[in-house]
Amino acid sequence: MITARGLHKRYKKTVAVNELSFDVRPGVVTGFLGPNGSGKSTTMRLMLGLDHGGGETLFDGTKFGDIRRPMNDVGTLLEAKPFHPTRSARNHLRMLASANRIPTSRIDEVMEYVGLATVKRKKPKGYSLGMAQRLGLAQALLGDPGILLLDEPTNGLDPHGIHWMRDILKRLAYEGRTIFVSSHLLSEMQLMADELVVIGKGNMIFNGDVDTFVREFTQTTVIVRSPAAEAFTPVLEREGATVTTGAKGELIVADLKIDLVGHLAFNEGIELRELSEHSASLEDAFMSATGSSEEFVAIDPEKTAAPAAPAAQAAQPAQDGTDNA
Repeated sequence: MITARGLHKRYKKTVAVNELSFDVRPGVVTGFLGPNGSGKSTTMRLMLGLDHGGGETLFDGTKFGDIRRPMNDVGTLLEAKPFHPTRSARNHLRMLASANRIPTSRIDEVMEYVGLATVKRKKPKGYSLGMAQRLGLAQALLGDPGILLLDEPTNGLDPHGIHWMRDILKRLAYEGRTIFVSSHLLSEMQLMADELVVIGKGNMIFNGDVDTFVREFTQTTVIVRSPAAEAFTPVLEREGATVTTGAKGELIVADLKIDLVGHLAFNEGIELRELSEHSASLEDAFMSATGSSEEFVAIDPEKTAAPAAPAAQAAQPAQDGTDNA
């Protein structure tokens, strides 16, 4: 279990992290979400005692700085390439293993596990970002810890690598480990995470399970296709529904549960050709929840007129080759 209480950090007049408190439970993947500049990386550094600030984080009841052999309890990946430039990947892990009294045999196990066995004697400075992420995960797993803190571990991975990372983290959580992972890939987070911590401008926005987050910040609608859609609309509206018509003539029904829509159709003798429920995505919920917390807001191209073409030159060269006066 990770227990964070009252985490806070200020840069002069700017509050980077504002009194964050949350728990990360074992056996599930907990996603850590927020827009750029929301304070995610700072929060993780505060949890590990790497930044000056306030509050307290306990890992199974112990502060990170008080753990005698931290790699055996907490595995971390906060940067993509925190490696010595002249050592091979294997020697980099050997140094860490020696400092934490981890057997050398474990090095080859984790490098095989993350798919780097064939390049373990190469220097990480020549690794791609995706390879560096795999080595970072190998480093985090070196001590076979029960807790993992990973900051953007899928950054730089190709689609196969992202799929692999998702499966790895879910498998580790299934083993009973505590997984706390940040990511900007919301489609992947929806497939991977069981619970969420969502922040914006350093403030807590949500802490709970993924389904509750989506329900709280979006609206589920019911899709109805019927040859009698026009007659069915006022029936639905009398029950308090908000009804709009989709691009293909389907009814999009909000504020009414799907079982009641079906019951009304049955009572009114309305023929239905489709009755389905449409739930919003995690991305929809994230955009709704954090829209006011976005730090860098660009101009919406759909609301901005195209820039004017450069003005034509007032004077053009004469056709006879002489300049205009």
